[in-house]
Amino acid sequence: MRKSPSRSMFRDGAGNLALVAGIMAVICAFVPFIGDLVTIPTGIVAVVSGWIGLGRAVEGDASNGREAVIGAALGGVGLFIVFLTFAASSM
Repeated sequence: MRKSPSRSMFRDGAGNLALVAGIMAVICAFVPFIGDLVTIPTGIVAVVSGWIGLGRAVEGDASNGREAVIGAALGGVGLFIVFLTFAASSM
């Protein structure tokens, strides 16, 4: 009798990516000059992968819906900080 591998059946990659990218986006949003170049793509990746991760969690394919939502929110906050910084510096 063969045992099945102990690998998880959940697809948590998108939610984990969203959380890590969201944290990176918020941290890099406060770094002048270089932070803008890093925050914008990282924030977009966080929001999109958070959306995908949340969809997988709702369908039952993933177990980390909370992390996906937090990552997407942090990515959005990072993008908002960059937008506010850009708007304030261009006035």
